[in-house]
Amino acid sequence: MAKATLNGIQIEYQDGGTGPAVFLTHGYSATGRMWDGQRQALGDRYRIISWDMRGHGQTDSPADPTQYSHALTVADMRALLQHLGLEHAVVGGLSLGGTMSLAFSLAHPEMVRALVICDSGPGFRNAGAREEWNQQAQKRAADLEARGLEALGGRSREMEEAVRYHRSAQGLAHAARGMLAQQDSRIIDSLPGIAVPTLIIVGDQDTPFLAPCEYMAKKIPGARLEVIAGAGHSSNLDQPEAFNRVLADFLDSLS
Repeated sequence: MAKATLNGIQIEYQDGGTGPAVFLTHGYSATGRMWDGQRQALGDRYRIISWDMRGHGQTDSPADPTQYSHALTVADMRALLQHLGLEHAVVGGLSLGGTMSLAFSLAHPEMVRALVICDSGPGFRNAGAREEWNQQAQKRAADLEARGLEALGGRSREMEEAVRYHRSAQGLAHAARGMLAQQDSRIIDSLPGIAVPTLIIVGDQDTPFLAPCEYMAKKIPGARLEVIAGAGHSSNLDQPEAFNRVLADFLDSLS
């Protein structure tokens, strides 16, 4: 584990392996440790970088709720890549991490060699659907404030494995309101303009995200969709061997 002070906060990250850089972002209420299996499996050929988003894991959790947003997360991603001396990388993530990867690609396309979007969605064009999603984010925030980290129990494998690494339930609550919540349709509207190779992965049991992943595969030019049998929302943890085969095949195709 390593730490760097960037954009006024201390960010924890993991950096290992040799080869082209692959920058992976975790899902909401998980940590960068969820990508340890990919580092172990692919580190002989690729430099795998993961990190804890603000409010998560061992990264700082600012007390000010305005310090949590898509824009600030994208700024953290850019600052970390620059800190590591990287002008570009394969950029990807799972769930919220996938959404943030799409936001990063929209803001800094010159830094994105390719995209890997896992069990994720591009947000909503419909204001009503967006508001329904945001209400759920607000409920998760309130639950964390009421019950602490116990509120994460039983949700998903990556959350369960991350609980012991989180420093702040309040930070996660702020992240739900500022980062998990959706503000507009900029990301979903940007999909047809993505011009880099894109891999979309989804577990066949991840029912809420099957349709969003299929939609992204249709809208992003040349995107490749891979459905992992026997996997739920944590596809890289549920079926690591199948996930790693798919990811390695895509990464190898870029060289």
